[in-house]
Amino acid sequence: MRKSTSSRRGQTTAEYAIIVALVAVSSIAIILIFGDQIRSLFSGSARAIANDGTATVTDKTSDAESKTHGSTKEW
Repeated sequence: MRKSTSSRRGQTTAEYAIIVALVAVSSIAIILIFGDQIRSLFSGSARAIANDGTATVTDKTSDAESKTHGSTKEW
């Protein structure tokens, strides 16, 4: 009985190692194939969040501006 349990532990460990290896290889392949698209997606998002003027942002009057009848950009 003990030999059977030990054999199963080794088998389970090997199966997990194979799964980890497959995930690693798949991740590397995806990064190599789609790396440029992912990089441009994140840089575009970062520019939009930073609002550094290079991203297209629709400028609409906010509620605060309409209530004060002025621009909040002066603050």
